[in-house]
Amino acid sequence: MQNNAVLAGEQYMRVKRCRHGLMLYNSSDIYIGRSLDLYGEYSHGEADVFERLLRPGMIAVDVGANIGCQTLLMARLVGAEGAVIAFEPQRVVYQNLCANISLNALTNVYAINSAVGALAGSAAIAEIDYAARGNFGGVSLSDTANGERVQVAVIDALPLENCHLIKIDVEGMEHDVLLGAVETIAQHRPALYIENDRQDKSPELIAHLLAAGYRPFWHRPPLYNPDNFFANSENAFAELISAGLPR
Repeated sequence: MQNNAVLAGEQYMRVKRCRHGLMLYNSSDIYIGRSLDLYGEYSHGEADVFERLLRPGMIAVDVGANIGCQTLLMARLVGAEGAVIAFEPQRVVYQNLCANISLNALTNVYAINSAVGALAGSAAIAEIDYAARGNFGGVSLSDTANGERVQVAVIDALPLENCHLIKIDVEGMEHDVLLGAVETIAQHRPALYIENDRQDKSPELIAHLLAAGYRPFWHRPPLYNPDNFFANSENAFAELISAGLPR
């Protein structure tokens, strides 16, 4: 059993040694933060997929990296000769992501404080109280004038010599991300791992993948892993799952 002690903390922020390295996280976050606090990992079933897809020297794009739960693993899998480009639009969450990259001495991660979409531009994110309990990974972009403005980038504008994996978790904007990555996907044919938990958007997303020549599969890993890093037998998430489309 791994030691689950808090190594450092300030208000609602905590640091623990987790499965993929040292993690600074917000203990007020009801999914990611809570999972790291209780289990020392988050959505380990997704990690199993990345471990099968990534090898040293590969290039991965993490769209919607949040605080880096999967980014850290990707960086270790691709090694010093590879790279991970990690996008996170929420300024405060992005700062947390950068802290985790630095805490683990990962020089092969390029973190970008930006959303990703079909066209370059800007969008708004509602103001969030990060001290209050909430799902900080469930924040969507808006076209309204209210909120903090963030940049929107397109994957096709990245100077990528290669691309082996694109992971997309952007709260309903997954199809927009793909529209801004048409050239990259056509040229490099990366593996795609895409969140697909919006029933109204799912048909359009699947149709796009089929038209691009991809064969999608459902991946529904439970949030709770009985073999978790802290060997915690309490299932705090019941039957909750992550819904993704790996190819």
